[in-house]
Amino acid sequence: MEKTILHLDLDTFFVSVERLQDSKLEHRPILVGGVSDRGVVAACSYETRGFGVHSGMPMKMAKELCPEAIIIKGNAGNYSKHSDIVTDIIKEHVPLFEKSSIDEFYADLTGMDRFYGCHQYSTELRHKIIKETGLPISFGLSANKVVSKVATNEAKPNNELRIDIGHEKPFLAPLSIKKIPMVGDKTYQTLRNLGLRQIKTIQEMPMDMMQRVLGANGGVIWKRANGIDNTPVIPFSERKSISTERTFDKDTIDVIKLRGILIAMTENLAYQLRRGKKLTACIAVKIRYSDFNTYSKQLKIPYTSADHILIPKILDLFNTLYNKRLLIRLIGIRFSHLVQGHYQINLFDDTEEILNLYNALDKIRERYGDKSVIRASGMGAKTIGRMQNPFNGQPPIVLAHRKQ
Repeated sequence: MEKTILHLDLDTFFVSVERLQDSKLEHRPILVGGVSDRGVVAACSYETRGFGVHSGMPMKMAKELCPEAIIIKGNAGNYSKHSDIVTDIIKEHVPLFEKSSIDEFYADLTGMDRFYGCHQYSTELRHKIIKETGLPISFGLSANKVVSKVATNEAKPNNELRIDIGHEKPFLAPLSIKKIPMVGDKTYQTLRNLGLRQIKTIQEMPMDMMQRVLGANGGVIWKRANGIDNTPVIPFSERKSISTERTFDKDTIDVIKLRGILIAMTENLAYQLRRGKKLTACIAVKIRYSDFNTYSKQLKIPYTSADHILIPKILDLFNTLYNKRLLIRLIGIRFSHLVQGHYQINLFDDTEEILNLYNALDKIRERYGDKSVIRASGMGAKTIGRMQNPFNGQPPIVLAHRKQ
């Protein structure tokens, strides 16, 4: 039976989510990422690309190329929330799918043509995602993952493209060799130095010639150029850890600042756990010093998603790990060993007052954004995510931090 593989990709995902929140950003040049000169572009709108801007570029260079761009510090929690909404829609309608990134999916529709046209089914799924989320999304449909991914990129923005079985090579032939998944800047330059420009030229070469130039990767690239790919769709399974980190514009030994950022990070990730009905049983702190030496320490704990339990343990790990004589470049935390579960698992350890407090706070965050309620001790850590302003210009609710 011939395979049918669907590739779905949310167009300029981070930018699209920002535009959902603020319609004034429509048709404006947008850069999402680290706002300092040391930051990088995580995503950019199509309006910036004519200036030579692309994701992964240093923010300083992007600002020089497109000085009119609006720069936004991204909010990972917000993007994850919208990604989860799209994932749930796909999960409801597709029996076998792979979530390859926060904004990219593969689905195996093999055999569905017996009951329902795969192309029509894919189109209706795409329209449902657009209608229910407001996010633009494109898809490619073909016999394998590689051709479908290339087709999606050719279909963008906000469109679809089907490549019929047997038409893979003609479809790929006129495209740039850079369109082949796995061909990065270095490989592209190597191939260009050989005089290769279009995929058609690779198709006409013997595979062993590519292998002599690029080794084992040469054979893989040759197969992809010829539309050959047997990579299976890997069934989606939810991640087993969540993490966040902060690189400082200027290396620091300000312990009060560091503790505040760790508190804000922990509070935010704990909320992400509760929102996803998850609990963690292992926490870790990472420190990178100014000499780029990196150290981490982890601790196994009883399953929890409670701020007041996690924050003191994170701070204890930091105190154990921290060398006061050295400047710090980066700090981060990670929660792992995640399982499905509700906060009520801590019912026997906490009072009803605490349970009701978390429930009330999380309802506020769900409605107004994950930074709408914060601890006073974490006020200096706004840059771990864009501070939402849901109260018509009013500041977020601030909780006094009571020592445990």
